[in-house]
Amino acid sequence: MSRADYYILPDSDPDSRAAFLCRLCDKILGLGLRIFISTEHETAARQLDQQLWSARPESFVPHVLLGQAPDSPIEIGWGDQLPDHRQVFVNLSANLPDAAFDFERIVEIVVQTPEVLAATRDNYARCRDRGIELHRTDMRRRG
Repeated sequence: MSRADYYILPDSDPDSRAAFLCRLCDKILGLGLRIFISTEHETAARQLDQQLWSARPESFVPHVLLGQAPDSPIEIGWGDQLPDHRQVFVNLSANLPDAAFDFERIVEIVVQTPEVLAATRDNYARCRDRGIELHRTDMRRRG
């Protein structure tokens, strides 16, 4: 059975999403899993690529834009692009594409903006309706 994890951040700043994603990727890679990060469009993918290079100077998050060499355990794509694995799908787009349901794990990082909140509520309901095991981690309640 697939699993969907929703990480609810206290911030409304989109950069906090990238910073959290960087830490989360470290943890997921530690589990030996490959990650695909889906963005809305190419500009967003390229911006995320730059953010991941500079997010944490003390750590390296190995990633590439989908289709670039060398191979990497983290690939960033946009639109209908998909990697050759079906392990972890991180959705940074508004709508969760149907292809995400073929992955073992779906991840959504929720920031406090009306657009993101509305989109992730819809995505959560779609996952629930498909019988996917749902997990919420509310970072607003952590000290």
